[in-house]
Amino acid sequence: MTYSIGRWSLLGATAFAFVAVATPGIAQLSKAGKRTNTTVTSTAALPEAQLSRAELESHLRFIASDELQGRRTGSAGNMAAARYLAEQFRQLGLKPASDNNSYYQPVALQRTQPTASGTIRFGADSLTVGKQFVVVAGGAMSQTAESVYVGYGLTAEDYAGKDVKGKFVVTQVGSAEAKSPRDLISAMTAKRKLASERGASGIIELFASPATPWTFANRFFNSEQLSIPVAEAPGQTPILHIWADNGKGQLAGLKDNKAVTVRTSGRAAQPVNAVNVAGIVEGTDPALQSEYILLTAHYDHIGTAKAGTGSVTAADTIYNGARDNGMGTVALLAAAKTLMAQHPKRSVIIVALTGEEVGLLGSRYYAEHPLVPLKQTIFNFNIDGAGYNDTSIISVIGLERTGAKAEIEQAAAQFGLGVFAEPAPEQGLFDRSDNVSFAAKGVPAPTLSEGFKAFDEELMKNYHQVSDNPDTIDYDYLLKFCQTYARAARLIADRKTRPVWIAGDKYEAAGKALYGQ
Repeated sequence: MTYSIGRWSLLGATAFAFVAVATPGIAQLSKAGKRTNTTVTSTAALPEAQLSRAELESHLRFIASDELQGRRTGSAGNMAAARYLAEQFRQLGLKPASDNNSYYQPVALQRTQPTASGTIRFGADSLTVGKQFVVVAGGAMSQTAESVYVGYGLTAEDYAGKDVKGKFVVTQVGSAEAKSPRDLISAMTAKRKLASERGASGIIELFASPATPWTFANRFFNSEQLSIPVAEAPGQTPILHIWADNGKGQLAGLKDNKAVTVRTSGRAAQPVNAVNVAGIVEGTDPALQSEYILLTAHYDHIGTAKAGTGSVTAADTIYNGARDNGMGTVALLAAAKTLMAQHPKRSVIIVALTGEEVGLLGSRYYAEHPLVPLKQTIFNFNIDGAGYNDTSIISVIGLERTGAKAEIEQAAAQFGLGVFAEPAPEQGLFDRSDNVSFAAKGVPAPTLSEGFKAFDEELMKNYHQVSDNPDTIDYDYLLKFCQTYARAARLIADRKTRPVWIAGDKYEAAGKALYGQ
């Protein structure tokens, strides 16, 4: 993949020079190119400047330690990380954000196992589970019923005039806008809710996606899955949900109100204990303290693997996730410490999210069950990333779209970092991290990443690899990264006006609806 770095080299450097001259608290340069003592003192006096490399390193060495076994959501190591974060919040004096004076927001999840057996028959055609179709949700079934085609099955209009009670609803996979696998998966919840409310027995999505091969879908759903259980309509049992390979249009006959026989062992489901960890820093300005800045980073990672899986060897089977997203998690603690040392004008809710690696589950749950009303949540500053290949910068996905560009650039400049905006736009990174759960609701929500300009060999050698461990981290960079994030959070919380979506952004309408603009 390629990246254009010319924009940063020219415009970014110019902006850096302007901010350095025009903004109080940034070290000025003398004619000889040396920093003068007057402004160094003002920067050094900031709460963020008091953060120490040693303390941040100790946080990361625990969060990404072998003892936590890769922090996979639902694991004991993941819950140990959550406890560590909660106790850090308690020690710093953050106000518990959840019920019963707790820092934990329980996140209701379920673990399902791949389907052992199953067939679909209609007319002369027969499909086999694990080959031509997969069960993505639902229990055992043996039923013959008519099929009813409802387009994408995502709106009430799709069902207009159609009786689906006791029948199989047939839809196109995902939505008209869905492109990535995550997009296709995220549409499933709404489909099941609509079908369940209308009494359908199950959903069969016809899978045909130019961006996602059937082999990916088949492999993904033939493995253990974590998900948020769908609330069924009153009196309804969880309905069966199937993806069937229609890459060549071979299943068009399923649309024709034919009798369809489905027999499957379904996916066995078990509840999973998981939590988001949340604390509040109360604002000081009577006119602004009811508005909240939401700081987020996911603290989960992908767990462990057997020797022989990819680059995993018998000597190291643990995906420690030091960069992804141990660094982001530590930055949350850094922001919590500095904001408690000097409270900002607006209130700040800090949420360490679970379940990002298994489908943005923690952020999706929080967006539906916010601990602070989303209408009062004026900005989300998220952290996530694959790692870094340039320690002179931070990268910000959504910097140009979400209304706090000046504050983020000022914070970076104060701690000696540049800003690389919108890396890899062709990858759609904005919609692939926890920020999108809040953006979809209307909250301006960029994601801060460690410095990268391309998904090159340097970056990918550690991304989701066992080498992403505390011994391979640049801790001087970690300090600057955390200082920048904490400082930017403060500057945004102290703004006179709210950040807003740029005109024409695809989430602008959601923002106007949320805030009544």
